[in-house]
Amino acid sequence: MSEPLEDYLETIYLLVQEHGFARVKDIAKARDVKAATVSIALRKLAEAELVNYVRREYIGLTEKGEEAARRVLTRHRLLTRFFEEVLGMSAHAASEQACAMEHVLTDEAMDRMVRFFEFLGTCPSVVKAFGQCPAGARPGDEHPCGTSSPDCARCSLNLQESSMSIASMKPGQSAIVTQITATGALRQRLLDMGILPETPIDVERSGPGGHPLWIRCQGARLALRRAEASSILVRRPA
Repeated sequence: MSEPLEDYLETIYLLVQEHGFARVKDIAKARDVKAATVSIALRKLAEAELVNYVRREYIGLTEKGEEAARRVLTRHRLLTRFFEEVLGMSAHAASEQACAMEHVLTDEAMDRMVRFFEFLGTCPSVVKAFGQCPAGARPGDEHPCGTSSPDCARCSLNLQESSMSIASMKPGQSAIVTQITATGALRQRLLDMGILPETPIDVERSGPGGHPLWIRCQGARLALRRAEASSILVRRPA
């Protein structure tokens, strides 16, 4: 899919989240283009089975389109956070730079960035340690960041003790994501859903036996299978 079409998907997704619907004129205003330009893009998206589009009616995303839009938006939010919180860019500049990079960020690069944010939540000397303190520290090692591995191990242990998995939460409870312990395709699926470190989560309801577990994450309603819910560690708000 071309970058402009991904941008249209992202815009439609955000409009539907905010207003419950999206119209051609709303999309045109949000993207600062003419309505005719929007119509051309919508026809292409409809041909790809990403949107439900009939002239003069509301536009909706198909399940496939919603997944694609969420995937792009998640990368945008992750990049924006990195540029703003880590590199100290202004919110506007961070968002602009994220727009330019969200389409080309690979799964591997995304995973590394998420692991970095997971690291930020555990290392006691994060500024000094940035790019130096290795993950998976072993007791007895000395680190370039100036902290010994027992410090890293203790901090990691404290995080684990203060965290729980979403699978243990009850409907009506809220929490903040600290870590995604899943690996491979399962981990990537969760990241693409928008489940990132420091993301607020609300548990809405659960199925028979507690699964699937329905949660609200960044405005989206998601159903988690047992393995998915068990691999997401969270902390309760203070």
